[in-house]
Amino acid sequence: MGVVGGGLAGLACALRLARAGVKVTLFEQRRRLGGRATSFVDQQSGETIDNCQHVALGCCDRYLALLGQLGKLDCIAWHDRQWWVEEGGRTSVLEPMRGHRWLPGFASHAASFLRASFLSVQDKAAIATAMGQIALVDRDSHRDVTFGDWLAQQNQPASAIERFWTPVIVSACNGEVSRVAASSAMHVFQDGLLAGASASRIGVPTVPLVALYDAAEMLLTQAGGELLLGETVEALTATTVTTRACEWAFDAVVCAVPVEKARRWLPASDVRLVQLAAAEHSPILGVHVTFDRPVLQTPHAVLVCAGTQWLFRKDERGCVVHAVISAADAWMGLSEEQIVARVVDDVQRWMPSSRGARVVRARSVKERMATFVPTPRFERSRPGALPDGARWGEAVVLAGDYCDTDWPATMEGAVRSGERAARALGC
Repeated sequence: MGVVGGGLAGLACALRLARAGVKVTLFEQRRRLGGRATSFVDQQSGETIDNCQHVALGCCDRYLALLGQLGKLDCIAWHDRQWWVEEGGRTSVLEPMRGHRWLPGFASHAASFLRASFLSVQDKAAIATAMGQIALVDRDSHRDVTFGDWLAQQNQPASAIERFWTPVIVSACNGEVSRVAASSAMHVFQDGLLAGASASRIGVPTVPLVALYDAAEMLLTQAGGELLLGETVEALTATTVTTRACEWAFDAVVCAVPVEKARRWLPASDVRLVQLAAAEHSPILGVHVTFDRPVLQTPHAVLVCAGTQWLFRKDERGCVVHAVISAADAWMGLSEEQIVARVVDDVQRWMPSSRGARVVRARSVKERMATFVPTPRFERSRPGALPDGARWGEAVVLAGDYCDTDWPATMEGAVRSGERAARALGC
């Protein structure tokens, strides 16, 4: 079998096939695995840095299973707490009640939610009511409406939308609540916070993302396959892959590349081209900043109502931080100097103790087409691994976070799509 694309979807597919004893050739254009969830060497500092901070939740069982297969589960640091910081530095901690992690759903976080200072009493009452509705609803019946419209139907205050619903959904779905399908937003809560303390805990890699995939080549070669890094694929069909050097013949081919490349490679007769035409992309911005003194004392922080949405501490002292801005359309036209200035301003306003800290080094990474947005239109038309009625060998097998997995564009969604592609091949 041939698998084109060494991101999480292609990697998950190739390793599942290899585990079943199938000989797999995995093609990746770059000289590193991981796709958009990878790292690179910064030419200015010589350090290996991630293109953007990626995290897992406890409910991401297939992604965690992949890490287990790669022997990297011990490279994830788990956090039960979330630190929500308001301008001026006042901090609320959302966490499960000690000794009550067994409580179902949102109940495990009820005490810290009630104590949270960044929400008014009115906001908390409205959010709790809507959470109760989300816990009971069939999310698939809400694919045709945006989450913003659904929140309006639930009479959610503007402050609750701005200070709670938007930070969660923009981070999880990389789209504003006015664009994201209600079904996708509800999925985030149903499988995460509403599924209990273990499902909603946050897992942050403790090594560069690219290091998580070290064992992939060994696992493929043990099954008689091979990994071809730096191999540019120019075309593919259901049974062939054409590189600059030659044409490879396979029993079946899996296309596990970003949606814009998949559009170019699928034949005009493939009905999935119409489905892929509905995909809309959204950018993500990652900003690596090193200060001359500690600025972040907690493992991470949600900056409530700031342009910079999340901060992650990347060293023990808190001098090195990784800022993340999802749905970052308004930032894409800015220069690196302007981006860094905005992030530093947010850090100093939301964390007053950092004022006076000097920037030693900074690097921004723009992912202009980072993910698709799960709009109502695209949620209705996400493609499957194969066209309806087709068999492998007759059509290209698709894998990617944009495929119909019922998950937003996440690492978990990418892994699930790769596994579905492998199942379509009988494994």
